[in-house]
Amino acid sequence: MRSIRGTTVTPILTTLAFAAAITGGVLFGQRHPNLRVTTHGEWVKFTNAKGDSVRAYVAYPERQGQAPAVIVIHEIFGLTDWEPTMGDHFAAQGYVAIVPDLLSSKYKSSDAVKDSATKLVSSLPNESVITDLDATYRYVNNLPATQKDNTGVIGFCWGGGTVWKYAATNPDLKAAVVCYGPLQDTMLLRTIKAPVLGVFGQNDGRVTNMVPTEQRILGSQFVADSYLGTGHGFLKPGRTGSGTAEAQRALNNIDAFFAKQLDHK
Repeated sequence: MRSIRGTTVTPILTTLAFAAAITGGVLFGQRHPNLRVTTHGEWVKFTNAKGDSVRAYVAYPERQGQAPAVIVIHEIFGLTDWEPTMGDHFAAQGYVAIVPDLLSSKYKSSDAVKDSATKLVSSLPNESVITDLDATYRYVNNLPATQKDNTGVIGFCWGGGTVWKYAATNPDLKAAVVCYGPLQDTMLLRTIKAPVLGVFGQNDGRVTNMVPTEQRILGSQFVADSYLGTGHGFLKPGRTGSGTAEAQRALNNIDAFFAKQLDHK
């Protein structure tokens, strides 16, 4: 395993400049007619190890001193207007939240993606994804607002599956939350150091069938629950079980997990 601590050059794209860049409402294949940021939210660009630029949304908390960080990984549909709202949610809980667009380092404009985000995300090489997440980790850890090396990660759907991969390659992570993310290789579990929370839909057997194996290998390092009446993707509006008491319970459990593992005060 490797450590990715270090520094990086981080040119910043301000909220206003980025908003101007996406006038017309399209960001990497997804329409954003009502995209809004919080008072403390901004869009940024930073460079990965290959010299490519990665776009991300960063949301800052209102609190004294430095804060832990949370990396939010989007679904297979690419970065939509929902993921920044999750960044805002975690900022409201007291974290510096960063939401990288994992297509942005390979596709320099929305014209290159248009309506093909799902296909392009599913075809991203693992190396490219990990390189961009490493850059995201470095960026957020070098912000003055952030506590060094006190960072967790959460992902949804494809992003949840990516959490398994990233937690297996970054031993510096302090917490990992897998939201209905498929596990492609059980060998990944043997190199994960961070505590893992699994959030699964009751009716999502394609993913939940792996939970016993995950539990057996990770042991007490892994805590998981499935939520009654929910399906795949239920934390996102419009999915089976979204907006229910069970979805809220899942979000409460995620918040409690990060609060415990990141020593949040």
